[in-house]
Parts: sequence; structure tokens; C-alpha cells
Amino acid sequence: MSGNGQNGGKPSILLRGLIRENPVLVLILGTCPTLAVSTQASNAIGMGFAATFVLVCSNVVISLLRNVIPDKVRIPCYIVLIAGFVTVVQTLLQAYVYSLYEALGIYLPLIVVNCIILGRAEMFANKNRVADSLLDGIGMGLGFTLALLVMASIREILGSGSWFGIAIPWLRKNGISVLTMAPGGFIVFGCLIALVYRILKRSPPKPEGCLGCPVRDTCVKSKKIASGEEA
Repeated sequence: MSGNGQNGGKPSILLRGLIRENPVLVLILGTCPTLAVSTQASNAIGMGFAATFVLVCSNVVISLLRNVIPDKVRIPCYIVLIAGFVTVVQTLLQAYVYSLYEALGIYLPLIVVNCIILGRAEMFANKNRVADSLLDGIGMGLGFTLALLVMASIREILGSGSWFGIAIPWLRKNGISVLTMAPGGFIVFGCLIALVYRILKRSPPKPEGCLGCPVRDTCVKSKKIASGEEA
């Protein structure tokens, strides 16, 4: 997990949670709700937005109070703050989106101990300014939501033959039923982790100067630099 926000600009803080430091597919956090609610795309979106709301709010408040919260009791304080925001989300979903509230079940209150939220509170919000913590919460929340949505879409389309509850004619009768079960979740999860790892490994930073030049082997200047004749 990344530490200080001073190592990069604000755009990098916001965007790194999408792929480079995706909390689910790279940092491997929040695995339990990821596998549990990723059978339907609508549930994935609901869980993603709920976790993002809690993550953003807790990051901001913890950043504001980072110099006030005693170091010895910081984790219990974080849990109390996060639990308050989770209660707000639960109440809103129960009042206005009851079907989603029922579908998420026990995994909604378990956001309180989600490793992504506790991890960002401890590793980022506790050490950075409010603006950076806000961007970190948004970026990590969107990365979590994106990972959930991709995984749920694959499992729902190929497993149930539908997407967001809309039936896909041929797949409806020829779905791969194992993808709707726990083993299918692990299979899709592993494949996505491998894919992201491959993408990150395939695009290393290009070396600068003579090292990045395609004709460096025939260039007189690069040979002189390599031999120490030029500084």
C-alpha cells in the first residue's frame, strides 16, 4: 500500500487505485465481499458505491482528526468512525433501495472491517492532507467498484445468461453454472489478477536518454558515454 501523497501529483493519487494499485486485483484486499456479491452486476455496483461512500467520508474525517486521535487507540477510533458511516449507508439503503439492502445482506455491515477502508485510513489518511485523502478515497473506491463490476459482469453473463437482470437469449439456456458458485468466483478472480499483473508487467517505463534510443548500439555518442569518455 502506498504511503505519502507527496510522492506524486493529485491526478496520480486519484488514478492509481484504478489499475496500478487496484485494492482488489493488485493489493488483494476486500476479497470476501468481492467473491460474495459479484454474482450480479447490480449488486456489485451497489456494494462498490456503498464502500466508496464510506471510504471517502472516513478518509476525510480521519485526515481532519489525525493530529487529535491518540496513537495508541487510533484503530478503535477508526472503526468507530467507519461504523458510523456504514450505519448511514445501511439506513439509506433500507429506506430507499430495500431490494439492494436485502441482496447485500451481511456484507453491508461488514464494510466496517473491510481491509481496504481500514488500510487506507492507516496508511494514507492518517499521514496526508484532507484534499489528498479525499482523492485517495475516490480513486480506491472507484477501483474497488470497477473490479467488482468487471468480475460480476463476467460471472453473470457467462453463468446466468443475463446482465443487470436483462436476459441474454442464447446464454440464458447455455450458461456455465459453476461461475455462479464459489469455485467460479475464485476462477474469475484469479484470471483477472493474472490479467492485471500481465498488463502492469507489459508496460515498463521507457528509459531516458541514450538508453532509450533504438539506435544506441550504432551511435558513437552512446559508446563514448558507456566507455566513460563523455560525462
